[in-house]
Amino acid sequence: MLRDIDKMRQSYQKAELLAENVAENPFLQFANWFKEAQESDIYEANAMSIATASAKGVPTLRTVLLKGFDESGFVFYTNYESQKGQNIAENPHVSLLFFWKELERQVRVEGLCEQISERASLAYFQSRPKDSQIAAWASAQSTVIAGRKILVQSFEEIAAKFADVESLPLPPNWGGYLVKPYKIEFWQGRPNRMHDRLRYTLSELQAAQKWTLERLAP
Repeated sequence: MLRDIDKMRQSYQKAELLAENVAENPFLQFANWFKEAQESDIYEANAMSIATASAKGVPTLRTVLLKGFDESGFVFYTNYESQKGQNIAENPHVSLLFFWKELERQVRVEGLCEQISERASLAYFQSRPKDSQIAAWASAQSTVIAGRKILVQSFEEIAAKFADVESLPLPPNWGGYLVKPYKIEFWQGRPNRMHDRLRYTLSELQAAQKWTLERLAP
């Protein structure tokens, strides 16, 4: 028997999030939390939802995989002609969400998205398994197709074309994006829905950039 949706809830008890215990730099704080997520054997701890919007403000949401981060921002890869790629071309403001339910934690990022260099995209592309490289060439992501057999046929054609090649060339419509954040929020579930929320906001003071830390009501 299905449970009543309005009665589905959990009480979060595992940890607290206090301003005096976090890093001054949000990227260091993210690195600490990401390390804990990896050590907790969370399935695809690098999975993140990314929200984009068209020039008219119509939002779309999907899940991708984080493939790198440092103080420049967060990197992921995709087809530039996909729905997300078209949205980013029209409106570079995006939002990311990491949800690690096993740790009762979320991280939310708001920032500007830009393409990384072709050289960096090629290096990552050729580090992928060959079948993944073939798939990037074979799939016109987000386009309407008649059926799965179209994908299978395209994959087989590309595989045959590059049968004697170990590392495929970079598709012209495929590569990486860097999300350069201006807000990063860390959320820790707490009992009685009195959750901890700490938000880092980037401000520009003359030529310097500074992160401001604030606590938000749950």
